[in-house]
Amino acid sequence: MRLFRSFMMGGFECSTHTLRSGRRLDLVSSTRHDVFAREDYERMQAIGMRTARDGVRWHVAEPTPGQYDFSSVTPMIQAALETGTQVIWDLLHFGWPDHIDPLSEWFPDRFADFVTGFADVLRREGDTSPAVCPVNEISFLSFAGGQLGFFNPWVHDRGDDLKRQLVRASIAAGRVMREAFPSVRLVHSDPIINVASWPERPGDRAAAENHRRAQFHAWEMLGGFACPELGGSPEHLDVLGVNYYVHNQWYFPGGHGSTISPSSPAYRPLRELLIDTYERFHRPMFIAETGIEDEARPLWLAYVGAEARAAMRAGVALEGICLYPIVNHPGWEDDRHCYNGLWDYADASGGREPYGPLLAEIERQNELFRQFDADPSFVEDTKPALQVLDSIARSIAEATESSREA
Repeated sequence: MRLFRSFMMGGFECSTHTLRSGRRLDLVSSTRHDVFAREDYERMQAIGMRTARDGVRWHVAEPTPGQYDFSSVTPMIQAALETGTQVIWDLLHFGWPDHIDPLSEWFPDRFADFVTGFADVLRREGDTSPAVCPVNEISFLSFAGGQLGFFNPWVHDRGDDLKRQLVRASIAAGRVMREAFPSVRLVHSDPIINVASWPERPGDRAAAENHRRAQFHAWEMLGGFACPELGGSPEHLDVLGVNYYVHNQWYFPGGHGSTISPSSPAYRPLRELLIDTYERFHRPMFIAETGIEDEARPLWLAYVGAEARAAMRAGVALEGICLYPIVNHPGWEDDRHCYNGLWDYADASGGREPYGPLLAEIERQNELFRQFDADPSFVEDTKPALQVLDSIARSIAEATESSREA
């Protein structure tokens, strides 16, 4: 029996972090998904997507300490229930209220209080078996915001401290949800990566390998396999959401020009990363985020779909692919119009123009997965897609590094 209602899913960008300038992002609002959630879920239903990733915005729900108002998310819950859409709710997607310090010892308790309020709303609205992602991308957030300081909370050399805090908060939230809903599914999403040493710098091999292995640390903590004093347990490590983009492979130590081109011998096919992760944890998994911008969108999905089927053929319990984001959104730093979703900005009545080539590829992937269910033996060639994606990978990596250094 499938874990989710559909294999192909859509995710709504729901980041709420604060930029270095002090400006708060709220992608649920800026894409007007909060206003048109019902229309968005209905659009997904029409193309066979019955499962979505979405977000609860802590800074909106708790504008002042201890005072909760979940009216912003209640219509979204109602729309999901009435359209039959299964939602995986992100409870913390990079952001927290201004009055919250994620490095304070009381942070996990404050987060648990917020999650308790959300659980009460779910129960009142009639959702009896929800799915939640307590803290999105613990590894990335602790590295970017706690170690290198190019992301909130803007601190340096405290990556391990922030990671432990986020793990404790996730465990506390999971306990709240399990007590309220014994059948809840707890999803833990993080990027899967490959880090290699430059061929001409063999002395970096050990450091590169240590960096690569760090991708698993948060999951190991959540499962109680590492740092058991944090309270993790195998039962808490329920479902793994693996996030994968074209820039998830690089040469150590990173920086400009370090992205491993998809056609390079050093590049590891996505199927291998999926197999490695599954064999390490033996938990049900799904690709929780994947996508790319502009004309490469259908080609990227074709590659990811073929690699997913190869991993499943090798025994990976892969439960789905979430196209992320499902609607275009303004860029984090510059508000540029990012053409990375299936649907564009909403008009006054909630209509969104689809990107036809990506829609056609989603339909093709749905058919290929139906064929796979009937006969998993057919084989696909992904090399042509990788070769075309080389230049795209380099340009995206350079733009990302430039924005981090700005």
